[in-house]
Amino acid sequence: MTKNEIAEIKKLFTIEGCTIDRIAACYVGNEKEKMSVMKEAFLSLPEEEVHKYLEILKKVLSGRPGKNLLDLEFPLAEEVEGGKQDFMLTLRNSALTDDDLIDDFYDRIIESYDTVERYYIILVHGGYDIPGKTSDGLTMEDASEDVYDFLAAAICPVKLSKAALSYNAGEHRIAERIRDWVVAEPEKGFLYPAFDDRTANIHGLLYYSRKSEELMEDFIDGMFGMEVPMSAGYQAEVFNHILDTTLGEECAFETVQSIHENLEELIKDSEEDPEPLMMDKREVRKLFERSGVKSERMEDFDWKFDKAVKEALDDEEADPEEALIRASNIPGRQKFDVKTPDIVIRVNPERTDLIESRIIDGRQCLVIKVDDRVEVNGLTCRTVIR
Repeated sequence: MTKNEIAEIKKLFTIEGCTIDRIAACYVGNEKEKMSVMKEAFLSLPEEEVHKYLEILKKVLSGRPGKNLLDLEFPLAEEVEGGKQDFMLTLRNSALTDDDLIDDFYDRIIESYDTVERYYIILVHGGYDIPGKTSDGLTMEDASEDVYDFLAAAICPVKLSKAALSYNAGEHRIAERIRDWVVAEPEKGFLYPAFDDRTANIHGLLYYSRKSEELMEDFIDGMFGMEVPMSAGYQAEVFNHILDTTLGEECAFETVQSIHENLEELIKDSEEDPEPLMMDKREVRKLFERSGVKSERMEDFDWKFDKAVKEALDDEEADPEEALIRASNIPGRQKFDVKTPDIVIRVNPERTDLIESRIIDGRQCLVIKVDDRVEVNGLTCRTVIR
């Protein structure tokens, strides 16, 4: 799903745009027991509860695509009758009116979700009349083209509130506050089916993980039967490892800077594309060569790339030819840091041209171009040419 498609669905989880019709929920205890369940018409809940549930559901569509939000596809083996995709589709089509299906859904999560904490499973159903759009992208609210029938789910830890003092109105004094079990922000969640090309893709879903490095592969496999791609952190690690082993002792500042600048250019050129820029082995090789990596350093590039991918996935059987690195996950996109043992320089990723390497008085130096405004410890200083 693109950023725009995610944003479009996220609007459904607001009071103004809410299209949720039913909600089901289950409170799971430390011993994986169902402590309570509920099923209601969503808008029949008290207004404050509606607001709280919507806030939780909006979190499931928050974060960065490719990092916290992953597009996952069901394998064909799960699309047969009795498969995990078939179950999700049947549950979606039931509109949460079948108690047995809902109970089965809870059981599947409890079986595959590995935690010692208490947690709260939230599952909602809704329908969205997808408005048409003109050729120049304007929305036509009165020209619905299709209905997007969906499920959204959140798995939230339930934690004991912190001990504190509070005002006891009955006793007219400050006393110890009663500690309650409180529903926290979701750790995991999903939207099914995926909303691709502004229509339902029943073969895929959008998966949410609050911590991008803790995707819970066993849960994804057990619940959906899906293979998990490399996490954002692993993609960054693979890219840096390939770069480090390829350049070796010849890892010059200018080469790394050139790779960063060329990558930024590639990403900007692809901004109009609906799909994010993904780089396979061939594309990474082209980026290195374009950025001035010497040909002798590229001789065993394929072997280094394959090795880094297998180590990241911890799978010797993994096929590196299928490994994709999302360009936005490559280090330096969000920040460009230059570090020495005693100095850290943080540069706007779009202005790496302001820093360069020079030999001055026989010493290697980093030179930073500045205008007449420099801030030191919060004080604006004037640069002076001596």
